[in-house]
Amino acid sequence: MTETPRRLWIRNPLAILAEGAGGGIVVEGTRIAECLPAGAEPSAAVDAVFAAERHVVIPGLVNTHHHAFQTLTRAHPKAINKPLFPWLQALYPVWQRITPEAFRLATRLAYTELLLSGCTTAGDHHYLFPKGLEDSVDVQVAEARALGIRACVTRGSMSLSQDQGGLPPGTLVQDDDTVLSDSERVLNLFHDARPGAMVQVALAPCSPFAVTKRLMRESARLAEAHDCRLHTHLGETLDEDAYCLELFGQRPVAYLEEVGWLSPRTWLAHGIHFDDAEVARLGAAGVGICHCPTSNMVLASGRCRTCELEAAGSPVGLGVDGSASNDSSNLIEGVRHALMLNRLTYGAEAVTHLDALRWATMGSARCLGRDDIGRIAPGLEADLALFTLDELRFSGAHDPLAALVLCGAHRADRVMVAGDWRVIDGEPAGVDVQALREAHGRAARELFGEM
Repeated sequence: MTETPRRLWIRNPLAILAEGAGGGIVVEGTRIAECLPAGAEPSAAVDAVFAAERHVVIPGLVNTHHHAFQTLTRAHPKAINKPLFPWLQALYPVWQRITPEAFRLATRLAYTELLLSGCTTAGDHHYLFPKGLEDSVDVQVAEARALGIRACVTRGSMSLSQDQGGLPPGTLVQDDDTVLSDSERVLNLFHDARPGAMVQVALAPCSPFAVTKRLMRESARLAEAHDCRLHTHLGETLDEDAYCLELFGQRPVAYLEEVGWLSPRTWLAHGIHFDDAEVARLGAAGVGICHCPTSNMVLASGRCRTCELEAAGSPVGLGVDGSASNDSSNLIEGVRHALMLNRLTYGAEAVTHLDALRWATMGSARCLGRDDIGRIAPGLEADLALFTLDELRFSGAHDPLAALVLCGAHRADRVMVAGDWRVIDGEPAGVDVQALREAHGRAARELFGEM
């Protein structure tokens, strides 16, 4: 990997998503040292200059919900054209056969895809621990470190099998004590609560219909003790609402409060089917919501009430969601989808490209409980995505920042994480993309061949 100079001036960008930074930014070590107005020069000598006249510079995108293992089952014939519950039931038997090597490749591919889309912090919700995948968190941490991407890895879980009233088969669940013991293990090994952390761990029981109330409560206690975040799916479909009413006698938000999760430590995936009173309760508690526009459209789950949730006080971020319900791990594409879906919901003037970019940066960072990433400002981590507008799709565009979203940017030219270049000239540093594609594709074919 190419070593980045200690003090680097990213000079005179074509456009930059930061106030008073028309002259660029100075990166020193892992952090942003200066933001320079147009025409200004650094206050002290720099070791190198990167001429950014062709580049639109934005904060590194922050992904707050994904399932890396699902890259192995994209466009799977048993699951396409189905809503969530039938979709899950079709794929559970396939996922239970994922091998450790296939999982490693799936994680590597998902992280690489995210980097190429301008994402610098990868949140992954991993809840699949069949026999042989007990050390999945360890694998994901190792892959994140090898690629140099910042990561929030969750120790997910499923503990209610079909014969206990849940959805997953018995081969995919673990008992509560096993989950809690391993949760504490990975927190002790990998979780770094300090500013600038490259790896953080969150606890993430899969959903109300996949775990016990005890596991939810004990996970909340562990999160408090280790100062980590809590994450789960909630309010994704009307089926989920009906399930919670039948199983627990209450709607999902009331359930969340009963098990001790209604707090600023929590962020939720999807958050679509909340009524007005629930939106107010979530906002008052500071619960974050990860909006997954692409997945929500593919599965026809519904529309997240982003504007109402934000107005109520909930941080709103973006996630690509699993690559079997999105079929892509491209977060800048998700930004465009968020803009389009929310304009359809709220009107053309109510949601702008800047709102969608804010959700993918500052909003997502807040969901993860971080104030050291998600913005371009002195003292913050040097996580940056640089895009060029050289493709035909951008010809004739007049507002460079708007063009990224409206014209459909797909791939960053440069990506910096913690002051180091991780994507250079559109290629991930240190990754043989062709070899990864071949190995991952082979693993997916082998999995499909066992059907």
